[in-house]
Amino acid sequence: MERIATTVVALVGASGDATASLKAKPNVTLYQAEPKAPLIEQAAAAWEAARRTHTTYFVHQADPLSWVAEAWAARFEGTGQAGDLEVAHAETVARYKARSLGLPDYYIVRSPEGLPATLRHWYLGVLGGARPCRVVVAGEGADLAAVLSALPVGPWWPGVDELLAGIENVVPEQAGRQVPDGLLNMAHANHPGALQGLVASSSGDAGDSRP
Repeated sequence: MERIATTVVALVGASGDATASLKAKPNVTLYQAEPKAPLIEQAAAAWEAARRTHTTYFVHQADPLSWVAEAWAARFEGTGQAGDLEVAHAETVARYKARSLGLPDYYIVRSPEGLPATLRHWYLGVLGGARPCRVVVAGEGADLAAVLSALPVGPWWPGVDELLAGIENVVPEQAGRQVPDGLLNMAHANHPGALQGLVASSSGDAGDSRP
């Protein structure tokens, strides 16, 4: 794991309006990836920018796992092509091992009830099940600046290779312990860690606890 000087936060499901509260914050770098670039290249560019950043928070929407997430969702929705997930998996792990991309310290998932069902299982099940403290739910009206200021502390991610091991066999409905749809609205600016306790954490997790 490479330590860098900023806390990296990947936003999921956030519109431009949602990030307005962050733009004037001197301790936040809000990064915009080139939207026409391939997902993996957006993630690599964001990671390189984060490594050069010294503000407290580096916030972006270039999820380094988005290629795998989309291929995984397409596989189980029956819309993907044979081998898509395997290619995305292999390339993402290779980039991670080459240190050309890294996982964010946190994912903030805004209004997860608005995500396609399979992707909701990815973020709240696959990722949230692996490290509940690293996936934070924010409601529709959440002030993202307030969410950033209350991020929890907990065990760091496993390596990407470990996190994605056997992902082709993980069924969406069985990924982690799913957050009931009716509870998703609990999360708002005053409860940025609402996901914690609603998804299963690995018993006996140890290791780095980064802020």
